[in-house]
Order: sequence, then structure tokens, then C-alpha cells
Amino acid sequence: MPEACAHAAIDVGTNSVHLVVARISGSGRFDVLAQEKEVVRLGSGSGDMKELTPAAMDRGVATLRRFRQVAEIWTADVAAVATSAVREADNRDVFVRRAREEAGVEVDVISGVEEARLIRLGALQAVPVYDRPHLVVDIGGGSTEFVVGHRSEMKLARSLKLGAVRLTERFFPGERTRRRQVEACRQHVRAYLTVVARDVRAAGFDAAVGCSGTIQNLAQMVAVATTGVLPASMNAFAFDRARLSAVVEDVVTARTAEARSRIGGLEPRRVDIIVAGAVLLEQIMIELDIDEMVVSTYALREGVLLDRQAARPDDPLHHLTNPRQASVGDVAAQFDPDIEHSQHATDVALAIFDQLAGHLGRRDADRDTLEAAGRLHNVGLTISHASHHRHSYYVIRHSELLTGFTDHEIELIAQVARYHRKSAPKVKHPEFAALDRADQDTVRLLAGILRVAIGLDRTHSGVVRSVSCHIGGEGLTIEATTDGRDASLELYTAEERRDLLAEASGMPVHIVLTTDPLAAVPGGAPADVSRHPAGGGPARS
Repeated sequence: MPEACAHAAIDVGTNSVHLVVARISGSGRFDVLAQEKEVVRLGSGSGDMKELTPAAMDRGVATLRRFRQVAEIWTADVAAVATSAVREADNRDVFVRRAREEAGVEVDVISGVEEARLIRLGALQAVPVYDRPHLVVDIGGGSTEFVVGHRSEMKLARSLKLGAVRLTERFFPGERTRRRQVEACRQHVRAYLTVVARDVRAAGFDAAVGCSGTIQNLAQMVAVATTGVLPASMNAFAFDRARLSAVVEDVVTARTAEARSRIGGLEPRRVDIIVAGAVLLEQIMIELDIDEMVVSTYALREGVLLDRQAARPDDPLHHLTNPRQASVGDVAAQFDPDIEHSQHATDVALAIFDQLAGHLGRRDADRDTLEAAGRLHNVGLTISHASHHRHSYYVIRHSELLTGFTDHEIELIAQVARYHRKSAPKVKHPEFAALDRADQDTVRLLAGILRVAIGLDRTHSGVVRSVSCHIGGEGLTIEATTDGRDASLELYTAEERRDLLAEASGMPVHIVLTTDPLAAVPGGAPADVSRHPAGGGPARS
């Protein structure tokens, strides 16, 4: 990447909004150009985070506007993700729309599991635990993420609705902290941690890494209590359970915010939520049997930067970039009874897309959506055959196995898969109606392509070897080349399913069959789906 190319990531959290602007080397090393942090408290005073208050949204949008201006100083592209407070709010769409219209920032709302994956990706750049089985813990304002991994494998990812702001509002709402409140909070945390602790211990880890402002601040307090000195950098600072427990005792013994403010190393902006954060971290170390934790100063926002960098591969013929590809494969393997058919139909769909993308102004992101939807369009068969298209939507929308995608991207994938058969998209369908006009157009087009591609493998035999698209006076002609076997059912089905593609593309669609005289008929050779630009020219490179 050219040295002048900068990227910015914004983490819209429950307690704070963070910005980092950096250049990234080919090895993944960061040259940080700017960092900003604003305590916004998006999740504060919202009744267990079911709704973002107007005042909280005002603060968040104002911060996003300022952060975008900082990014523009470096001509950096901006990727913004929102976590627990926005994720759980019933009115999150209002905040996302305001961020887009008033601050000029497109905010992606990510799932808890996706948040965990990105946190681990960032943390591994800051602490040398890649080659060891490791656990990464990130305590946020509204949720806590747990990830177990080893080398490139993510073995386990969990997100719990336990956070410093959430616990403070539930257990420590007043000015004074009482022991019974502390014990009630401990008991609540222990109950939530039971299952996660069992799963984490079963997965196994040698090293424990802690991210987030809460953990870093508690580590600072441990450092000051132990040595009297605050380290210049907290990255890779290690602290054990006994030293943490001593700090926790100091925190819970100080009954007021004023008393806590005198504890060495405590950040003034955390004085009101540190009791909940301290109790939570101590219980995590106890329940997960963590003797020592190492601090990573990299977390979600650095993970977002690296992930967006990885999503721009040099190979223009890439399919889904990992971990997207792996997670789609995991869902397909669990729910699709005929993965070969789904993959073949997807290859045909991608071949059609590649030849129409330039003509219709489509992007690589649409290609990724189509590929994921194609590979997953039949996952609803495990629930019901007759309505499996609707069940596919449900499985995709609610699967925790899909990582690498934003919540919005998963919604588009689910809708394209939902409309691969039966009824075309209609505004009377609530999920489809909730999309904006551009997304509705995308779903129509991609579902239209997928319908034709699935029709061209109606017998699940891979009889269609390649497709070539031509745009002329009569509209769009899709020429499907077969291996010589009977493809009359494929032709009939594809023609029956072409209407949505015709409507979405604005062109009449014609489908014709040709035979490859060199194709090996016996055994049904695998498809060699060609990708030519519209008009039948040379393959796209």
C-alpha cells in the first residue's frame, strides 16, 4: 500500500467513542497518526439499553462529526462500528441515520460475536500470544467479550451483557456504595459467567489478554499501588489476581466518588463506573481461573482497521475474504444438505454478476453479498422444505457463526437468500420495507441473478459448465453452455425464474443453451464457470 494511504476506525461504544487514524504496513504494523476519545455514555439512563435517549444521540452524533473532521485532515477513509448500546437499542436505526445525515459517517452495527473477533484481531497485533492458546477479554460499557484462539483459529467467541455502565446503573445508582450492593453485583456476575467459564476452560488457554479502558485503568491502579509509578505505556503490562483483588478492595471500600478519586491511577472519568468494572474483572479472573492477565492497548478499533485492510486483497478473483469465507462455510456445513449444488449455483450466479456488474454499476460488496447468499440459500431446509426460503432468512439472520460481516450486511445476505424462490420482494414484507431504496434495489437484482442460477442447476447435476452474457437490442441474453447431457429442465426452470432479474436490471432476459463439444459427459465433470464481461469479451482479470 502507498505510504500516504491512511485509514480511520471509529468504535462507537456504550461508554466512549474512540477514533484511531493510522497507516498500516504490509506486515500489519501501525503508524498511528491521530487518536481521539470522547466519553459519550450512549447507553446511560436508557432503561437497560433498550433505547438511546435524544441527549445521548446528540452527544454521539456531535462526536462522530468531530472525528470525521479529524480523519479528513489525513484524507483517511472512515470505518465506524457500533457495539452494545446501539446494538440493543430499539431506536438504533434513528441513530445510524442521524450519523449518516448529520455527521457524514456510515455506522455499521456489529454483533457481539463479530465484536469479539475484531477485538482479538486487534489485540494480537499488540501482544505476542499468537503462537500460544490464548484468551482475550474485553470489558466494555454494555457488554464483555471473550475469545479463545490459537494461531489463525478462533476456537470460541462469546459476548455477555455485562459491562461497567450497565452494572453501575443496575447495582450502584446512588452516590454511596454499600457492601450489599457489591455482593449483589458479584452474585449477578457469577451467574452470568457460569456457562462461559465452562466453555472457555474446555477450549483451553495458556495466556490471558485484557483489552478496553476498564481493564487498562485497573491495571494502571495496580501499577501505582505496587510501584508508586504509572508506566509510560500499559501495553504488555502484566498483573496477577492477588494484586487486582487488593485494588478492588480499595475501590469497594471507598464508599463515595470523592473517596475513590483519591485512589492512585484511577482516571477521573471512570470514578463513577469503576466499582462495577472492578467487581466484574475480579470475578472473571476467579471464575475462569486466570492467574495473570496481560494488557493489550489495541482492541476493537485496531481490529477494524486490520480487517478492512484485509478485505482489499491484491487478487481480483478472490471470493469472500477470510474469515467471511470460513464462517459462511461453517453455516453451510451445519445446515445445507446439498452443499455441492449450492456452491455450483453460486458459481453460476457469480459468473452472471461479474459480466453485468460494470453495466449495472455494482460493487465488490454486492458480489460478497451474492456469494454468501448463494452458498446459504438452502440452509432453511433443515427446518422445512415448503417454506425453506423464509427459514433460510431466519437461520442466516440469527446465526452466531457468521463473522466478518456487519449486521447490515447479514440482513442483506438473509434477504437475498429469502427471495431465491417463491414470492418476489414486496413492500408489504416488513423486513424488505425496512430497507432503504438502494438496498431494496440491491436485493432485487442479486435475488434475481440467484434465481436464474439456481434454475440452471435444477437437477443438481452440474450440467451447465459455463455462462456467457450478452447485452444487445433484444435485452440480456444468458448463454448457458452444457456438458452435453439433457438440460431441458434447467432451461425451463431458469426461464420460469427470470422475471425478477428482468425487472431489476431493466432489460428483457433471454436464456439459451449451447453444448461444449469437448466437455466430458460421463460422470458429470465439475463446472468450469467462465466470467466474461457483458458482450462476450475476454475474461475479467
